[in-house]
Amino acid sequence: MKNYFKFSILMVLLLAYTTSCNKDFLETKPAGEVFTTDQLEAAGVHNPEIAGGLVTGIYSTMVQTGTGGTDLQHDDFGQKGYDIYGDMLSGDMALSISTYGWYSTITQFQATQDYTRISTYQVWRYYYRIIRSCNVVIDILGGNDVVPELVENQYMMGQAKALRAHAYFYLTQYFTESYDPAAEILPIYITSLDQNGPKVTTQVIFDQIFRDLNESVSLLNGFVRTSGNKFKIDQNVAKGILAYVHAYVGNNEEAKDLTDEIILTNEYPLTTSAQAVGGFNDLNTSSWMWGFDVTLDTGLDLVSWWGQVDIYTYSYAWAGDRKVMDASLFAQIPTNDIRRTQFLNNPTSGYHLSPWKKFFHPARVIGGQRFIETDYLYMRIDEIYLLNAETAAKAGDEVMARQRLKDLLALRVPSTTYVDALTGNALQNEIYKQTRIELWGEGKAYLAVKRNHATIVRGSNHLSFVGVPIPYNDDRLTFPIPQAEVQNNPFID
Repeated sequence: MKNYFKFSILMVLLLAYTTSCNKDFLETKPAGEVFTTDQLEAAGVHNPEIAGGLVTGIYSTMVQTGTGGTDLQHDDFGQKGYDIYGDMLSGDMALSISTYGWYSTITQFQATQDYTRISTYQVWRYYYRIIRSCNVVIDILGGNDVVPELVENQYMMGQAKALRAHAYFYLTQYFTESYDPAAEILPIYITSLDQNGPKVTTQVIFDQIFRDLNESVSLLNGFVRTSGNKFKIDQNVAKGILAYVHAYVGNNEEAKDLTDEIILTNEYPLTTSAQAVGGFNDLNTSSWMWGFDVTLDTGLDLVSWWGQVDIYTYSYAWAGDRKVMDASLFAQIPTNDIRRTQFLNNPTSGYHLSPWKKFFHPARVIGGQRFIETDYLYMRIDEIYLLNAETAAKAGDEVMARQRLKDLLALRVPSTTYVDALTGNALQNEIYKQTRIELWGEGKAYLAVKRNHATIVRGSNHLSFVGVPIPYNDDRLTFPIPQAEVQNNPFID
């Protein structure tokens, strides 16, 4: 990864598009732009390095601090920062001690009820920044309706469209209460020239998401990532994102088929029992499909996912802001399940239910990792098995659902025979529970809450709203459009 982020004219250009501090962060011609779009398109069509450098810069944006438009917020560090937001909103990640106050506005539902809160602005700005950057790449490569002539550029176009769809999908999760095709929800921008626009319907947004992802899957056919390049989206990852989208809108057959296709490639083995308690810290882990190789050159320290969650890092989790498993969810893990040992079960320790054996710096020194070298996880094959089981059960293929669930659980518990008796709601509820347990802390619980129309009931180790039923479509679980957008976009009030 050390050679990926060179300071070149390409990176300067990307930064001009993605790091302007102007509140109108979707402006057409940011200060510092060197070339016109037409000039860049003419060059990009013949030189894959131009698009390649820009796409790599987008992946860098996903881990950089301040990409939500702030300078001092220690929860502003890209995709993994908003994964924590989702885990907190889902209730599965409890803020059991709050000394420094980070995420308290999320857990107390202040940020989701007040459009002036900086947290609301961060989410909005980050994902629209990703979209803006993707639009630049797509325009350089010829535009939305073009299939680039060069195969290398096809791969870049495929990645840019997948990243744009990924960003729009997360916006629909964080800024809408439920899937309503007729509801006007978000502005849509699909070229680098698009500026402030009105909200469009859910249907329009999802039509674009599906178009982008289907085209991405086609464009990425044949793309093989070289060693260390799991930070790039390949065809399987694009299919995984597409499966999540289909599952959310209720297209269970399509989601089942896509996840089947990924599993049947046999490219990724399930996470072993040893790996399940091995730290989730290495991009080279065989079950990881998509992630980021964090090195010292990446420049992360306290302001990072590890700096918020891992007690073996110089972190808030170590120093006084505990992010732990919900006590009620932990109580549902059988005593003979290897995943129970991922969490410190010692009420007198001060770190009760911290993920001490799921996520850790390899040295295992409390508060030890000062500058981050442990990697970021975005997607692994285990979640594909669980999504396959979920959508198969919802589609009526309970035989497949039970088998996929047993495939995973065979590596977690001594016996899976109890699964054979599960049908109907009991089977779906078990898959949902196993999804919450297996993927704890990985940013997938919030998506599962919305997808399964679940009701959240926080356990006893939360600091607020303990025992209060909160349905998936409660407005406390979604953000309002931020004040900065309302003030700067004349089409939104």
